[in-house]
Amino acid sequence: MDHDVRVDAEMARRPKIPSTPALRMLTARGVEFTLHPYEYVEHGGSAASSAALGVDEHHVVKTLIFEDAEQQPLIVLMHGDRSVSAKQLARVLGTRSTRPCAPATAERHSGYRVGGTSPFGVRRRMPVYVERSVLALPRVWINGGARGLLVSLAPAVLTELLAATPVEVAR
Repeated sequence: MDHDVRVDAEMARRPKIPSTPALRMLTARGVEFTLHPYEYVEHGGSAASSAALGVDEHHVVKTLIFEDAEQQPLIVLMHGDRSVSAKQLARVLGTRSTRPCAPATAERHSGYRVGGTSPFGVRRRMPVYVERSVLALPRVWINGGARGLLVSLAPAVLTELLAATPVEVAR
């Protein structure tokens, strides 16, 4: 299957993009995406990446590693300008509680450094949940598996490739 990988104009002036498990997975599956490297800001989050790329923060999707009451990991994909209601997520999952994983635990489950976590190509298979309204966006910007690297793609890829379950857990 042919695929189209586009690179924004800034790419020509940036250092070589690392090969990540996320980019390898997207390429292998023939997903059309565009690379968007930017200057990573420690603890800057989606506000820093959206500002650097000139993208609405609502269209930047955070990849968050949570765990349920039995300490089983899961991925939540959320708008950059919203947060996850752990209580509502627990209700949706039918578990007593959920909480974000500690950074070291999240890195162990995903295989990515915090700040560079992608839902694609994770080390450990985990269920994926996506805020329903993310799927209504025309395009999303999501981490490409390295700090300072987002990829933009059609939101349908999240359900098609990751089997992400739509939920309503934003606050």
